[in-house]
Amino acid sequence: MTGVPASAAGGTGRTPAPGGKLGAAAVNQASLWNIANILTMIRLVLVPGFVMLLLADGGYDPAMRAWAWAAFAVAMITDIFDGHLARTYNLVTDFGKIADPIADKAIMGAALICLSLLGDLPWWVTGVILFRELGITLMRFWVIRHGVIPASRGGKLKTLAQGTATGMYVLALTGPLATLRFWVMAVAVVLTVVTGLDYVRQAIVLRRKGIAAQRAAGGSAL
Repeated sequence: MTGVPASAAGGTGRTPAPGGKLGAAAVNQASLWNIANILTMIRLVLVPGFVMLLLADGGYDPAMRAWAWAAFAVAMITDIFDGHLARTYNLVTDFGKIADPIADKAIMGAALICLSLLGDLPWWVTGVILFRELGITLMRFWVIRHGVIPASRGGKLKTLAQGTATGMYVLALTGPLATLRFWVMAVAVVLTVVTGLDYVRQAIVLRRKGIAAQRAAGGSAL
């Protein structure tokens, strides 16, 4: 909603009601400060705090890493709810479209890079995941004028596996749990690569269809 209907403004729609601009601005302001966007902003604010907690005392303090895991868990949970709320209650905004994926990549990227800096996670794992996430983000912009590719079940499983595995690495686990987190991360890496390739395929198909539709529309206009 970007303005006031003509019928509400005065009947004829020729003369805007007093304070019409102010009213429109208030509506836009309210649409920005909705619960979905607030949760996204919380995730962004959590990133520097998470990094400080994870790297505190050289990254070897189990208590600090437990707090870092708590911050990471909150970020992952808000990621689930902000998207659901935005879609369910029609709270989708331009800010949310841009900030939400940035917040997702920021918290996950910060966790992976810090874990590799601490020597807990191989750099190639961090590289594969970040390359996929950044590459897909750029590809979204490449095809956005042709349409949007919906999230697949594989993509949702990938996100769950990445979050679970990274969270297990953030915690100072030992013994069988440390072995388990290796295999969970292995599953996450496989899903990351497979779903990334599938997204590339869908993006190429979508772009070809979009270009074909534009050419057909141009031809019919002639």
